[in-house]
Amino acid sequence: MKIGRRVAASMAGVLAAPLLVVALPSGTAFAHGYISSPPSRQAQCAAKTVACGDVKYEPQSVEGPKGLQNCHANVGRFSELSDDNKGWKATVTGRTVIFNWTFTARHRTTNYDYYVNGRKIASISGNDQQPPATVQHQVTLPGSGKQKVLAVWNIADTTNAFYSCVDVNAS
Repeated sequence: MKIGRRVAASMAGVLAAPLLVVALPSGTAFAHGYISSPPSRQAQCAAKTVACGDVKYEPQSVEGPKGLQNCHANVGRFSELSDDNKGWKATVTGRTVIFNWTFTARHRTTNYDYYVNGRKIASISGNDQQPPATVQHQVTLPGSGKQKVLAVWNIADTTNAFYSCVDVNAS
């Protein structure tokens, strides 16, 4: 009779395991990408250049629906990224800037768009390919002086994009 109980207990465990997997909450994906240099606002948070909240722990997670024109991708806990008065450090550059993206999860890419004052200044095709771990783009700014560049990584395999704002002072 002991063998029958063991078999019954084993069978109960085997049958319950799929239910537990479905019932347990899934983990947060710690992934994606941001501009690491010149230091984007989220890179400044991660480096503790500027005091920030949650984004300092996951600068790569500023993800939201495609087509937004803000720095925080409509994610409430990252809203400080859109606060232009927070003390962001502007990197001194020329009018031509090389932006370096760092990816922690690589999605097939539609394109990368760059904006200044709501005007698209560059669009670079991702060729519907998965990028390498880092990508560089050379972008010419529309003028000199302090500017906030909104960079958007439009991924091809979801309806979302990743957002990164970079403060520059172009000479």
